[in-house]
Amino acid sequence: MTTSADTSHPLRGILRQSWPVLVSQWASIAFGVLDTAMTGHSSPQDLAALALGVAIFITVFIGLMGVMHALIPIQAQSYGAKRFDEIGHAWSQGIWVSIILTVFGAILMSFPDIWLSLSGPVDPAVRERLGSYLLALTFGLPASLLFRTVYSLAQAVSRPKMIMVINLAAVAVKIFLNWVLIFGNLGMPALGVTGAGIASSIVYWLTLGVSLWWVWRQPFYHQFNLRLRRPDFKAIGEILRLGLPMGASYVVEVSAFTFMALLIAQEGTTVTGSHQITSNLAALCYMMPLAIGIATAAQTAQAIGAGDQVLAHRTGMTGLAVTFTGAVITACVLFFAREQIVALYTSDPTVTTIALSLLVILPFFHIIDAMHCANVYLLRAHKIAMVPLMIQTVTLTIIGLVGGWYLGFGPGRGLLEPLRQWIMPNAPAGAATMWMMAGLGLLTSGLLLYSWYRRIVISKLHHHRQAGKHA
Repeated sequence: MTTSADTSHPLRGILRQSWPVLVSQWASIAFGVLDTAMTGHSSPQDLAALALGVAIFITVFIGLMGVMHALIPIQAQSYGAKRFDEIGHAWSQGIWVSIILTVFGAILMSFPDIWLSLSGPVDPAVRERLGSYLLALTFGLPASLLFRTVYSLAQAVSRPKMIMVINLAAVAVKIFLNWVLIFGNLGMPALGVTGAGIASSIVYWLTLGVSLWWVWRQPFYHQFNLRLRRPDFKAIGEILRLGLPMGASYVVEVSAFTFMALLIAQEGTTVTGSHQITSNLAALCYMMPLAIGIATAAQTAQAIGAGDQVLAHRTGMTGLAVTFTGAVITACVLFFAREQIVALYTSDPTVTTIALSLLVILPFFHIIDAMHCANVYLLRAHKIAMVPLMIQTVTLTIIGLVGGWYLGFGPGRGLLEPLRQWIMPNAPAGAATMWMMAGLGLLTSGLLLYSWYRRIVISKLHHHRQAGKHA
């Protein structure tokens, strides 16, 4: 058996794996899009509660998901080296890791008032809806993390189409359940944003069940001997050594959006809803570089496992080129079709006006965000996670988040007004400043990550060539 990385055309392998990943990621993010669009037509309070609830849930879930995604490079390198039993063993230990993470995540989501302490006064109706929404999502957290063991396995062995089909079916179920539970159809009570959370949890459990059934019935996966084994603390430790920095890195990235939402809540319910639309659209666009990054990382890790450092580097550079091309195309769509896009999210004229003023920066933000994502995944393919975490912590937290707070809401408020008026005229001052500083933090981080990748890869290529000369 040959891996999909065993080819002289890495572009073909990346595109073949990335498009199902992209469709799958779009299907996943469609949950948030559907919730935003449907609760936006429910009430402004439901939309505001969703904005805060999604920010909190995404921060928790993305961090835990990042830990689980350590399975991708671990299993992909084993797949490239044709050590198939190691794949099944890692998959089994990933189940134990997901159980541990579920307990931790449930605790974090059980105390929303701690998160809201950063927002200042929040409408009591919004606070009540927020608590119910997070409680509903907590019941689906175990299934969503267990599903990541199947997801990581499929990506590591370059079989993403199964995940794509399952996620597309999940979207259809989610639409129906949202229609029933948010608006109170078919005799059910109208639960608003809480109904959206209940619908998501139901779909998470259905998705997990179907994915496990699919894996166990496919002959291809039988070679990995997938079964639940006793905890192996050495293997669990390997997953956590790579996964914890990865998860923390995810949290650092997402926390910018989380704390942006919490801080922007000071500017009122309407601005909060407008920011949610912009943030949700940014997340939707992010799925393209994320898909290419996952595919590139899997292909690169397979080449590393096979001992071909030259192919690994060529695959990585191809992934960067594909990411940049896709980001430019996406940015053009965001720029020229922003009015039509916002109309899909809300019919409120005030929210529409503010959202359009914020969307001015999004095309440029997306290109920066896409290249940052691509470089992070290249380093993860080489099992390098701690250095990216350190770089992202400094740049995204200090420059992006703290800098955004200082210049948008803190003592330095107003210092960027001339630049803000030039780039984002008529946008709320605090929200616009936060978006500009977040973009600057991502740009700085992306440049530093690429420099570190070049340093690591050039060193590996040098040793690879030296070994070839002495062979």
